[in-house]
Amino acid sequence: MRRTLLLISLCLILAAPLAAAPIEIRAPGQQTIPLALTRILPLDGVVRPEVATEIDEVLRGDLDLSGLFTLVDPAAFLDDAGRLGLSSTEVDFEQWRLLGAQAVVKGAYSLRGEELSLEMRIYDVPGRRLLVGRRYLGKRADLRRMAHSFADQILKGLTGEEGPFNTRIAYISRRSGHKELYLMEVDGHNPQRITDHRSIVLNPDFSPLGKELIFTSYKAGNPDLYRKEIYSGAEARLSYRQGLNISGRYSPGGREIALTLSKDGNSELYLIGTDGTLHKRLTNQWGIDVDASWSPRGDAMAFVSDRLGNPHIFVVDVVSGAVRRLTAEGKYNATPAWSPKGDRIVFSRLEEGRFDLYSLRPDGSDERRLTFGPGNKEHPRWSPDGRFIVYSSDASGEKAIHVMRADGSGSRLISADGGSASHPAWSGPW
Repeated sequence: MRRTLLLISLCLILAAPLAAAPIEIRAPGQQTIPLALTRILPLDGVVRPEVATEIDEVLRGDLDLSGLFTLVDPAAFLDDAGRLGLSSTEVDFEQWRLLGAQAVVKGAYSLRGEELSLEMRIYDVPGRRLLVGRRYLGKRADLRRMAHSFADQILKGLTGEEGPFNTRIAYISRRSGHKELYLMEVDGHNPQRITDHRSIVLNPDFSPLGKELIFTSYKAGNPDLYRKEIYSGAEARLSYRQGLNISGRYSPGGREIALTLSKDGNSELYLIGTDGTLHKRLTNQWGIDVDASWSPRGDAMAFVSDRLGNPHIFVVDVVSGAVRRLTAEGKYNATPAWSPKGDRIVFSRLEEGRFDLYSLRPDGSDERRLTFGPGNKEHPRWSPDGRFIVYSSDASGEKAIHVMRADGSGSRLISADGGSASHPAWSGPW
């Protein structure tokens, strides 16, 4: 059930230029911002330490994953960390400057029954100014969502691009004994089972227009494409043509779906409408064509084909149908995913007996290996801002969901132990 969460913007990012050394950072590895994350304080004197602890854990995890910050050791904080400081005139910027912080996060909370009020601020220390302020009103159960949302605002305030933390990750798990569809937060918290097909569910994809998913299920005995609304639970069988109805992917505008059908005997790429009607056949080759991934402009798709022998990554022009080959190395390349920024395509490749993740530019140049070490790394998908990649790995002996930065750094396990989790997909803003 959808929870009520009222977000009130208190302050916009100020237009005035920075008076001192400007904070400017775009990607991990270029420069990190020394940031002081203070523990939030009670607004009305009623202390609930578990609220402050949970906010701190969520923010600390999100900011660490970003790779953009160096967190100042809280043991070095001076007395300003213990004062509310919800306006720039109340913050002792000189203390934070002495500690080397370029930004400081402060906040306060009020919890009355189940009603939670959260005031969050981030200040530019050299500029002695408020960068972003937000007030969140909601239920106690919304606390983690509020914290993820403010982490997104911290990234926006300091980089100009909002973060992807207040989103969801869909994935497939055997936790119930069958392959079912689940949702969880980007740090793996609050897993929730979405389907009860008691069969095999595969390849979820989020609609860009709303909180709904498409996926393939064998519920009716054939690999058919389904659509499901998250909050209402309403579900419909969208494509159930004879043979395969697999690997559905919404177009960037959300009005069409690319998928693989084998209704005529061979596996080819097609476009269908969101009502399941057939719009267009995209490929027509003797080989198997699967795993389409749209370019952000919706004018091309990366996909996998064995039309020249081994499975490789190709790109098809949606309008003309022209196909070009993208990869030349490796004997088995699979599951491409086009970055929402348009600049990279990530995919998995089988080499030396295991799958690892690689990325390259859409013209096939600048190929980079992203993962190393034991286990198969498969089914990569991008975060909506293109900063991170989620994927499955069986390095621990059982498939689990991991997330890492786009350059392959900062990898971490996010799914809970057990259940053999795989086939992740990352939602848009939630």
